[in-house]
Amino acid sequence: MLASYAAHPEQSIGRKFNEPAAPLINGAPIRNLFQRDRDRIIHSTAFRRLEYKTQVFVNHEGDLFRTRLTHSLEVAQLARGIARTLHLHEDLTEGIALAHDLGHTPFGHAGQDALNACMRAHGGFEHNLQSLRVVDMLENRYAEFDGLNLTFELREGILKHCSIKNARLLGDVGERFIKKQSPSLEAQVTNFADEIAYNNHDVDDGLRSQLITIEQLKEIELFAENMAVVKSQYPNIELKRLIPETIRRMINQLVIDLCETTLENIQQLKPQTIEDIRHAPYLVAFSEATAKKNQALKQFLRKNLYHHYKVNRMSAKAERIIQELFHAFMQNVELMPDEHQAAAKADQPRAVADYIAGMTDRFAIREHRRLFAVEEYF
Repeated sequence: MLASYAAHPEQSIGRKFNEPAAPLINGAPIRNLFQRDRDRIIHSTAFRRLEYKTQVFVNHEGDLFRTRLTHSLEVAQLARGIARTLHLHEDLTEGIALAHDLGHTPFGHAGQDALNACMRAHGGFEHNLQSLRVVDMLENRYAEFDGLNLTFELREGILKHCSIKNARLLGDVGERFIKKQSPSLEAQVTNFADEIAYNNHDVDDGLRSQLITIEQLKEIELFAENMAVVKSQYPNIELKRLIPETIRRMINQLVIDLCETTLENIQQLKPQTIEDIRHAPYLVAFSEATAKKNQALKQFLRKNLYHHYKVNRMSAKAERIIQELFHAFMQNVELMPDEHQAAAKADQPRAVADYIAGMTDRFAIREHRRLFAVEEYF
């Protein structure tokens, strides 16, 4: 049922380093190229570390809040379902979803902003580029090459956005930004699945943390209209069931609208190949009405959750940890493990950034304590 304009593994642009084909069973490869990509990501060190990297709340603040790992799994579930509806390649879509946050720093966006500020004079830091760097260079699992040697299609999907300056340094995966082309539909789907997942699940975590309230969310149309449906069907529903029933309907509404609108766009354009997709504007989209509702939810979360004073306090601590670790390692590279000292001989700022970006929340906190807490001297 794969559409002609989907990404087909047998038509893949390929990998940087040639590898033997997968073994055949009953005349077919035991795994296609995109399955192998997905499996390599799942087995990577960077993927395991996502368990202890924050989404909004620092990992040690509670076991019930989402981490980068649970978020990535939720994105993969949504993206794969959408891909199936649109007759796209599910394995590729899932692989992109699982890899999209591999380059995130500890402490979420606060950590990224702090590391970017530290790296401003050295090329900056951006988690999309770092995710690509992880799969291309930093994972060391194979004897014949650095990185995971993923297909072009998956590497392309990791890059959600990129400056022209950086694109010129990336070779094949940077060309579409220079040529102003679109990525595969599988990559486009993952971008939207990411947004649907973090918006709606941040509502859940925000309510659980009591930093936002249902009374506030009643002003947001997407939440209010779905909560009204739940209450009309279940007038006596308890609060702990009301919230997940509402959120799952919000997600369902967004996914259905995305699929319907995207199919309309595809039917209007009538693409025949993936190259038609690359030369077309983005086809994956919400309807205008749903896009406005989704944007209102994003703005609400930005104002009331992400900039809540308790989150700001956490972010301030995170920024201080990142900044102080960076300056300590820049002043004395011998404070880092041997492998990172070796990398620093070629490019010390980037080696320091790689080391810090690879840390989990709790490791960064412990590393900072080891370097700066007085009691650690005794």
